[in-house]
Amino acid sequence: MRLIREHDGRDELLTPFEDYLERRGGGFFEPGRRITLGRAPARIDCMGGIADYSGSVVFEGPLREAAVVAFQPRDDSVLRALSVSPAEGEQPREAEFDLRSFRDGSGRTRDYAELCALFAHDGSKAWSANVLGAVAVLEREGVHRFERGGNFLLWRGLPLGAGVGSSAAMQVAAMFALTSGLDIKLPGLRLAALAQAVENKVVGAPCGIMDQMTSALGEAGMLLALRCQPCELLGQHELPEGVKAFGLNSRVHHSVAGAAYAAARVSAFMGLKVILAEKERRAQPITEADRYLCNIAPKDYVRQYRHLIPEHMKGADFLKAFGETTDTVTRVDARTVYRVRAGTDHPVFEDYRVRTFIECMERARAGDRTALVEAGGLMYASHWSYGWNCGLGCEETDLLVSLVRQRGPEQGLYGARVSGGGSGGTVAVLAEADAAGGADTVREIAAEYEARTGRRPDVFDGTSPGACAFGPRRYRLE
Repeated sequence: MRLIREHDGRDELLTPFEDYLERRGGGFFEPGRRITLGRAPARIDCMGGIADYSGSVVFEGPLREAAVVAFQPRDDSVLRALSVSPAEGEQPREAEFDLRSFRDGSGRTRDYAELCALFAHDGSKAWSANVLGAVAVLEREGVHRFERGGNFLLWRGLPLGAGVGSSAAMQVAAMFALTSGLDIKLPGLRLAALAQAVENKVVGAPCGIMDQMTSALGEAGMLLALRCQPCELLGQHELPEGVKAFGLNSRVHHSVAGAAYAAARVSAFMGLKVILAEKERRAQPITEADRYLCNIAPKDYVRQYRHLIPEHMKGADFLKAFGETTDTVTRVDARTVYRVRAGTDHPVFEDYRVRTFIECMERARAGDRTALVEAGGLMYASHWSYGWNCGLGCEETDLLVSLVRQRGPEQGLYGARVSGGGSGGTVAVLAEADAAGGADTVREIAAEYEARTGRRPDVFDGTSPGACAFGPRRYRLE
């Protein structure tokens, strides 16, 4: 088969995918019919991370590694998905559903609980919720009523479970390819929110929106500042000259659907519920801003509320005293004992750390290099809080952070912290970008880590535009 591009020239970011499409795409796509591509990068989370669900500011940027989804309409009601990940040596995986299975007997789109169960029913097909979930969400949210199915090819040029937002990249790439292929015009913010709905309501992972936002709206070489209340873009920021955010993948698999992440999130919302109950007791009005922990200044939190929040509390006791939390994607488990105060502490103080970190970056851009050391200290504090307050640390990520700290600014390394949801995954490193500064030292750390653990870490050091900036690509096979 011959690949016909409807755009000018080749893009090096797409070369492996285009080569695969030309060699093997004819076995999956119908010749002569347009194929629309969406490309969405993974992300490096410099600061903020899991505090997003409490309304924190987060600060992260797009990586070079990305997911690509190619979509082609069909004439029948079949939804067919194929996943290819040659970088990790995986065998291709396929999944197939009938569009009609997304609807009940009366033709209405099923509710999210039913759609989630549909994908989860067969474990070999569960991965496809990240791609075909875009169809379900667009129908469920009333954006588009599908009259026919489609073919979806997922090219995954990024590792899973690495704490770099791989699931969000797949969801954004699929949503972008599908809406572009159907000529559905969506603002980037709306597209990211719909992709988050795929993760929360179809995949069933209780993540915030920061990963989808960065994957959709990130700009190459920039870090995106986002206030997650629920989704306010504060701007794109350049790092100081000669400074770079690296990623070191510990190769310890991370999942935002894991029990530790869910417990940390539930604890934060339990703390919020205690605070709201106290405000009601004091006959104080409760505003929309009060529904985000991160709107409480740390000094006010410590002075007025922290002593009211139990250090530990069993879910059943909490439900009896306060009822369910305000979170829409998690529930309090009656049998679990939660570390409520620690889980509440983290987002309140993390938001302060993020804002101060951004100020440090601006000072460093203006020439104050001592601000980089201060920024690194904030990263170390964030990493400590992930482990101690949230229970999301692990020996391997602690080792990587320790190796960075041992070398320090003298060897071009300013700070490090576990990225994303913790419990493994990737460590973000703030370092000098040139080889004589921190770049070679980052690779030296990777080698020492492998020698000590037997795990070979990925080093993430590239960047690329988000899906909206990259835009769609269109092809035909003839």
